[in-house]
Amino acid sequence: QVQLAESGGGLVQAGASLTLSCAATGLVKTMPMGWFRQAPGKEREFVAAASWTYTTWYGDSVEGRFTISRDNAKSTVSLEMNSLQPEDTAVYYCAADPRDSIFLQTYNYWGQGIQVTVSS
Repeated sequence: QVQLAESGGGLVQAGASLTLSCAATGLVKTMPMGWFRQAPGKEREFVAAASWTYTTWYGDSVEGRFTISRDNAKSTVSLEMNSLQPEDTAVYYCAADPRDSIFLQTYNYWGQGIQVTVSS
């Protein structure tokens, strides 16, 4: 059974940086891992994903500001978020093992989510 646990969220001011981490247990090393986010009243959206060979993908709204990285030996994936804006405020979810496209929410495993709030 795969379990994912996010950490590192919190409240920051606009322009600040924050790094989220996701620790996985029971993970098969080759599983792609990703981050999604959901703002109040909005649908969950794709943020970033990384394959086990370190290929990365990003959503349009975070491209150039966020960086995803993973450590296969430690079964962790991180999301470095720079130049944060109020519109980045959301609950961020770690996910692993997509059944279909990495951009869709069809991942088999999800963390509980962690709040990131960016004040203006």
